[in-house]
Amino acid sequence: MRVAVVGATGMVGEQMRKVLVERKFPVSEWIPVASEKSAGQTVDCGGHQVAVVTLEQAVSKKPDLALFSAGGDVSLEWAPRFAEVGCFVIDNSSAWRMDPSIALVVPEVNASVLSAKDRIIANPNCSTIQLVLVLNALHLQFPIRRVLVSTYQSITGTGMRAVEQMENERNNIDGPRVYAYPIDRNCIPQCDSFLENGYTKEEMKLTNETVKILGDETVRVSATAVRVPVMGGHSESVNIEFSDAVPTVEQVRALLASSAGIVVLDDPERQEYPMPLLAQNKDEVFVGRIRRDVSCPEAINLWIVADNLRKGAATNAIQIAEYLISAGLLPTN
Repeated sequence: MRVAVVGATGMVGEQMRKVLVERKFPVSEWIPVASEKSAGQTVDCGGHQVAVVTLEQAVSKKPDLALFSAGGDVSLEWAPRFAEVGCFVIDNSSAWRMDPSIALVVPEVNASVLSAKDRIIANPNCSTIQLVLVLNALHLQFPIRRVLVSTYQSITGTGMRAVEQMENERNNIDGPRVYAYPIDRNCIPQCDSFLENGYTKEEMKLTNETVKILGDETVRVSATAVRVPVMGGHSESVNIEFSDAVPTVEQVRALLASSAGIVVLDDPERQEYPMPLLAQNKDEVFVGRIRRDVSCPEAINLWIVADNLRKGAATNAIQIAEYLISAGLLPTN
């Protein structure tokens, strides 16, 4: 199988290359893709140094699968061109997510919506993926009315320039900033730009993408997204209000523990709960601090953590590709 990784030199692109190898994805030909200025340099692909090519060169190779993580503008222009040559495109940008004709997929939740006609498939926002995986497990048995979520998002979600800014600040080095304020020893209550309604684009992604993936417009979601000086992953404090029957804490633990892709770490007496340090480099979504809301008898509070570069991006995309293979939509020979 000829596999193109578009944005191969970026943080998510690097993880995509690693996850493809770790999960033994059947790659017969690697096609790492980046900007023209990066063309010709080599990157590690399964233990081999492979030369980076341009988008035009990659299309000419007619890959079977293309994993995109190069920004929305690139995806809007180039994803259709890859699809035209018979390629399945799994796009990690926000370009296609809310297009009603494009499937937005978390494999454990809604992979069954995919068919042979879905040549462009949207990978959800990193914060959405970990949230919706937990919500879906509960919503199937205990319908959800309303979700309040506050995120504590790793700087790796912004990219390498954010990591450099934090490292420079920690080492008292003057350097370029990707954030308007210092991020080290600080929390910035802004992820992406603000919209007219006072929410940021990141916050509205959580609202709109969650509803689309769950396929239920009655679920209401309100989010506050915060950037924190953390490397390992995104954390979310989530309040879930149920519409009718309300699960007990024990039922929530049992449902989540039996759900694919979720690990419950919830033993307060032993100080056992999810943290970015524990989630880093792992593909599972971790849940803890499960408790009834003392202010609202219809609600449960919990805490969700996942590696935003792995399950929040690279791993979810590759799981989509694995589903395409298992469903016979993406042949391996």
